[in-house]
Amino acid sequence: MALWFVFALMTAAAVFAVLWPLGRSPRRQREGSEAIVYKDQLAEIERDAAAGLIGTAEAEAARVEIGRRLLAADDAERELPARSNIRLRRAVAVIALAGMPLLAAAFYLPLGSPYLPDFPLSQRAQGPAASQPLDNLVAQVEAHLEKNPTDGRGWDVLAPVLAKLGRFDDATRAYRNAILYAGDTGSRRADLGEVITVAAGNVVTADAKAEFERAVALNADEVKASYYLGIAAEQDGRASEAAAIWRAMLAKAPQDAPWRPVVQAALARVGGPSAPVLSNDAIAAAKDMSEGDRGAMIRGMVDRLATRLKQNGDDVEGWLRLVRAYMVMGDRDKAKGASADARQAVANDAERLRALNEGLKNLGVDG
Repeated sequence: MALWFVFALMTAAAVFAVLWPLGRSPRRQREGSEAIVYKDQLAEIERDAAAGLIGTAEAEAARVEIGRRLLAADDAERELPARSNIRLRRAVAVIALAGMPLLAAAFYLPLGSPYLPDFPLSQRAQGPAASQPLDNLVAQVEAHLEKNPTDGRGWDVLAPVLAKLGRFDDATRAYRNAILYAGDTGSRRADLGEVITVAAGNVVTADAKAEFERAVALNADEVKASYYLGIAAEQDGRASEAAAIWRAMLAKAPQDAPWRPVVQAALARVGGPSAPVLSNDAIAAAKDMSEGDRGAMIRGMVDRLATRLKQNGDDVEGWLRLVRAYMVMGDRDKAKGASADARQAVANDAERLRALNEGLKNLGVDG
């Protein structure tokens, strides 16, 4: 309230200083007016005449002319509307003095926040999240968790942010606290294992593998944990085990799963086809066929696969299977043509294109 009063006084003083000259009456400046000059000239003529410097006729003519001008100057000063002007200026000054603050208040009250309390600098950092840097928000959450270390929700929110900032040791501690205070789930165990892996230079360490195994034990469908268990098998030189893990993931995954291209690329990397060209039932039936019939059946299935992929080209796994089938059949030209068609079909999807290129590279097809 005191601050409001000070501001009001400052505003009034500023307005008063500007408008004060308007309220003053215009004093007639006798010392420098035209009438004073003419009177001085008359006195000078009298002195010159008395001293004999000018003749009587010239002195009289000069008196008449200067007297005429003096009368005209007096008449002009009397005709100035001094009183009406001073009243108008004073009215303008009063209206401005009272109107400017009222006009400002009329705009401020609906648009401003007259009842907002003081906002010290220490509290300004606690403003809306969207307007603050990420480091400030992290510092606020960390300060909160220092006072409330059992806030599992807080640790769960903080952990992925710390991982994004590259603070892997702090992120590991945050995930462990989230598991301790918010509950042990497959997703939290998988996230913890991933942070440990990234901190180790993308190597699945024994600690990370243990976390992934716990995640799968809690949720058999935990995608991230299963994928990294395949990575662990690949890094240990057990390519067939890695391929088996990833094939099982693909078999259960929907066609539009966003992680399918990543797993497909990993499967192609270890040298395993995404899926066999023929199903197990077809392979069993083909054993009893003649060589010609078996070849015709395989070609028919490959052609049907090619037709389906032309209608729906998003299936990276299907394209790799088709290319591999052409390679097995010894038709390298068709394999190259299929690879070109595949790249064109997934050109707008960076993840699928990357998975396709890695798979084609492992199959020995350049383009």
